[in-house]
Amino acid sequence: MADLTFQDWGLIDYDVALKKQLELVEKVHSENLPGYLVFCSHPPVVTLGRATKEGDVFAWNGRVVEVSRGGRATYHGPSQLIVYPILNLTFARKGRKDREIVGYLRALEDAIVDVLKSYDVQAQGKSLHKNPQTDSEADETGVWVGNHKIASLGVGVRKWVTFHGAAINLNYDPKAFVGMNPCGFTTETMVSLEQVLQSPVDLKQFSEKLKMRLIQVL
Repeated sequence: MADLTFQDWGLIDYDVALKKQLELVEKVHSENLPGYLVFCSHPPVVTLGRATKEGDVFAWNGRVVEVSRGGRATYHGPSQLIVYPILNLTFARKGRKDREIVGYLRALEDAIVDVLKSYDVQAQGKSLHKNPQTDSEADETGVWVGNHKIASLGVGVRKWVTFHGAAINLNYDPKAFVGMNPCGFTTETMVSLEQVLQSPVDLKQFSEKLKMRLIQVL
């Protein structure tokens, strides 16, 4: 990923960020570029992926936006680091086959897991977890610390260029996830790195570590 262009958008409205993502998707496709890596955060908003089910959002007091990514209802807020890789999947990297979306998702999870290890936090990517709403088990994309989810992933692909990405819970926000079932799970399923460490997390430091790791794995 050394040839990807990095951009930091800071705190940005979700709708503005989505428009900028789609502009980059068109640029990457039309100019056949390797892509971009975007970091940002958003004012509180809940986005509804294509797999969202009735009842996923039941008492959320804020903005709700329907989006064209996979996955279910997901919270985005200023306590998170949001990662948007605008990646041209026709460029093979690190032995991955062209246009391999699943491999891309696993690489994104692995990068987050590796950075969490630098904080002495043992995490894992896609894993088998029980959904309390259905009492059934399913493979759940994302990053988990034990039975708690610390990062949610949901991607879209247009013209074989990725957009959307990952929301990583860094600092604790008591209002986050209230009134919704994030990714179909209960509010209590979610956890922040601050809660795990029992101390605040430096966003800039975490972002730099993740940026460097993504350069190595994508």
